[in-house]
Amino acid sequence: MPKWAFEKGLQQVGPGTYAYLQPDGSWGWSNAGLVVDGDQSLLVDTLFGLKHTGDMLAAMADAVPAARDINVLVNTHADADHIFGNQLVKGAHILASQAAASEFLKVTPEDYRNIFENWRELGAGARYIHEHCGLSASDAKNVTLTPPHETFVKEKRLKVGDKNVVLTAVGPAHTSGDVLVHSVEDRVVFTGDLLFSGAYPVLWEGSIEGWIAACDHILSLDIDVVVPGHGPLTDKTSVAEFRAFLVRFREETRTRFEAGLSIQDTALEIAELPDLPEWNTPERIIGAVNFLYRKYGSPQATDAFLEIFGLFDRFLATRAARAAGHAACGALRGA
Repeated sequence: MPKWAFEKGLQQVGPGTYAYLQPDGSWGWSNAGLVVDGDQSLLVDTLFGLKHTGDMLAAMADAVPAARDINVLVNTHADADHIFGNQLVKGAHILASQAAASEFLKVTPEDYRNIFENWRELGAGARYIHEHCGLSASDAKNVTLTPPHETFVKEKRLKVGDKNVVLTAVGPAHTSGDVLVHSVEDRVVFTGDLLFSGAYPVLWEGSIEGWIAACDHILSLDIDVVVPGHGPLTDKTSVAEFRAFLVRFREETRTRFEAGLSIQDTALEIAELPDLPEWNTPERIIGAVNFLYRKYGSPQATDAFLEIFGLFDRFLATRAARAAGHAACGALRGA
């Protein structure tokens, strides 16, 4: 697999095609993309708030003259860290899938403002967001939700100068409205959060079957570079590995559900499997388990936003307590 630098900023991935990366790729630290030909430009996603997006747009404008006036903005889905900077891309025609557009109001800037202002009273989930989220409280106050101007159902073909760009709606997968952005001549695909490179997936809506099918679609494309929604640049190798994880995760979860294990015990057992990938944000495992348990009809499962983040918080605390207990036992045995 090719080795690309995982450093913050703009990185060229093809002739007139760029990725904007934000290490470490965890909560809120998303990637974006830029496709340029002549004086025409297409931006793939904005970032988690105005500061991050403003920094990105300035870097693009400094490096690429055509980026000083973005013609088209494509939002790959409606998660806040991919849309909360839309208001800064003034004059751009904003595109998203019809399903993504319907989700723009699921979690609003006002929701984040409430969490940042009242996290101490709102419980473990709000505390987790406050501690791990890439959006600042001050930035959240200034975000105005800016929805797409145009939507499409399945596919939309665009021209950026002489380049062909194909937008394909493959949701429900990570969300209901996920879109792949394929810059055909550049042999580059921007996946949004259909790929978390080096991190466990966020799965609390959408469809794991649809996500596996979306991976198959990516693998069918004639591409050299995959720009993930989070994490370092990669190629089809990581997509295949990610797909394999989704398939196995579904099997491991179903087995434990049928055996009567709780959501937390299932997640903790899966996290301790010795051959699991060494990816970051392992607490997301419990969110994905909760999602599948909900699909299986478990009364334990929740679909409440803050309660799901509370699961992450408790998962980390339980794993830390277990690790401390194992360390103490090891010290006693060595005494």
